[in-house]
Amino acid sequence: MAGIVLPLTLLSFFAFGTNAAVGNESCSLADQRLQIGTFQFNSDCDAMWFCNSSQICDWKGCRRDDFPFGYDPDQALPEKCPDGQFCPDEEDACQSLLAVGSPCQLNRDDECEAPPNFKELADNSGMGLNVNGSVCLNNVCMWANVTLGLPCVIENTPYIVYTADGGEYIDIVSRGNCRTGLYCDASQKVCMQSKDLGVQCAADKECVSYNCLDTGVCGKSADKPNHVGRWVYVVCGIGIFGGIIVTVIAMFFFHRKQREVEREKRMQYWREQNAFRQNIMQMQETARHSLMSLPMNGGSQRSSIYNRDGINSEDSTLPMLQAGSKSSGLRHYVSEEQLGGGSDENMVMNQGEKGYNSRF
Repeated sequence: MAGIVLPLTLLSFFAFGTNAAVGNESCSLADQRLQIGTFQFNSDCDAMWFCNSSQICDWKGCRRDDFPFGYDPDQALPEKCPDGQFCPDEEDACQSLLAVGSPCQLNRDDECEAPPNFKELADNSGMGLNVNGSVCLNNVCMWANVTLGLPCVIENTPYIVYTADGGEYIDIVSRGNCRTGLYCDASQKVCMQSKDLGVQCAADKECVSYNCLDTGVCGKSADKPNHVGRWVYVVCGIGIFGGIIVTVIAMFFFHRKQREVEREKRMQYWREQNAFRQNIMQMQETARHSLMSLPMNGGSQRSSIYNRDGINSEDSTLPMLQAGSKSSGLRHYVSEEQLGGGSDENMVMNQGEKGYNSRF
């Protein structure tokens, strides 16, 4: 854990600086450096410029990334280098690949020329062990072709790792020039076979998965997806369908009381309508029997039906007989009876068709 440590804000100040020079401003080649802890290349010029041999900030002539930092969306980007060339950290111009033994920049395996059998030596694991079978160790281009038991070269680079709570620690990345499937042992300085899962280890490079756990054994690769047994899928399926069934049952009992209340309202409405209908039918039946029980010849009972003021004189019915179309059919029929017209049969029919219908 010990080492030279700088806060992240200070590193950011050194890396990007608030007073970085731009085009045609002066700079110093002596200020070009790799930042402590991150080993990021930095100079006096800002992200779009490099310090040329005249110590003047000049527009960059190449780029390494597809989306380089510091450029505006509408600015034209420098071109990427073609096959057989590389763009150095300064990004001044494309250069030819370097032969074995040539000086190279830190962790720039892509600057070195590939061996003839690069397809056999190239790292396809995605761990960045080499580029086309070439490695840059201790700033020297080499080929990663050392076999089991032979002497090898090691490069240990300490990086500063920052945690979410503001802490920091040193992460040492150790690289060698052994073939893939081997690692360069730090104590013996020879290539040894990489270790399988569960075997004791002291560094990530010793494991096939390139992941040495805190428990001191090789674990699965950090980017390897987790696979669960089939029983997990069965349990999940049962849980899902069981949850659906339980939800349906719970909703049924939850809404049952509400359904009973609504059903009672409908039954009460039906009973009221049925009672109302029965009352109407009873009234109709009572009225029909009352009309059928009226005397056929003159009398005080018949006259009293039309004498609402308590006068029993037959003269009180005369204005009603003279009312014409405004008098009811029943009254019209009674007047005809008093005049002696019609038979008993016609009287009954008129009572049913005229008198009853007119009254109700």
